[in-house]
Amino acid sequence: MATIAGGLAGLAGAGGAVSVAIMRRPRPFLPAGHALTGPDATDPLPGVLRLGLAGMTVRVVPGPHGELFLGPGGPQPGRTLRRLVLAPLFHRARSAGGRLWPDQRAPFRLVVEFGGTSRDPGALLHAYRMLDRQLQDHAALLSRCRTGVLTPGAVTVTVTGVIDVRELLAAQTERYAFADGTFDDLGSRSTPPSLAPMVSESWPRRFGWDGREPITAEERHQLHALVRAAHADGRTVRFSGLPDGSRKARAAIWTELGAAGVDVIADTDLSGLARHLRRNPVADSPRPHVPTRAVRRSTPRPNAPRPANRHESV
Repeated sequence: MATIAGGLAGLAGAGGAVSVAIMRRPRPFLPAGHALTGPDATDPLPGVLRLGLAGMTVRVVPGPHGELFLGPGGPQPGRTLRRLVLAPLFHRARSAGGRLWPDQRAPFRLVVEFGGTSRDPGALLHAYRMLDRQLQDHAALLSRCRTGVLTPGAVTVTVTGVIDVRELLAAQTERYAFADGTFDDLGSRSTPPSLAPMVSESWPRRFGWDGREPITAEERHQLHALVRAAHADGRTVRFSGLPDGSRKARAAIWTELGAAGVDVIADTDLSGLARHLRRNPVADSPRPHVPTRAVRRSTPRPNAPRPANRHESV
């Protein structure tokens, strides 16, 4: 099977002092698993990789010198997104020839959520530009969009939170980060899949089921219909904000999401989610595996199972 980032086999080594043993005990790659890290998490990446989860949401606040900082309180030296997340993540990918796991079949989804008390648009957009510069240092390993064509990489970066970067992203002819979409964006010309390839919504916005009782037929139908519509529009689906409850109730929700074909299941119960997905793997969707390079077709393939204008999953 082709590697996720074609042509990366020649990449070796990385600069800087980075932890070598991020994952001591190899775990299988869980493409649907996504970690929601709490505001007090100061170094969440090692645990996420150790569990095999294929993505995480990390909350950052802008700080001095154009850096983005993790963890509670004010910005602390060394507690930056660059040092704790980007450097070790891309070092791992380079060291393994362009993959984070030997069996990686989809990009690692890194969602950068901008937080903090500042609502100054200028300062927040400046913070995004700083992030963009840091991502360009690892361009060969990133999913990117160039003149409307998506090329999946080992890592896909999505920007969300108090900062709205859609206009800024749309103006870039080549970008290494994407906007966070919603189901309201399906079919939108202003927010195409090349700008927001993943739709992400909080579970309570659409559903009232908490997993303690069987899901109603109406809500199950709505869930499946939303996922089908997003896939038909060339987008992946991520649900977060799942109800707090017992492990049994959470597992019931995870099971329904997997049965509906939800691509990314996000939760704060990292070990529980990883254990559930190892025992109940979400079946791969019929969409093709991530290619080594983007291909633009002028005409549909004969008997193509999906529309010709559909984008590859990132």
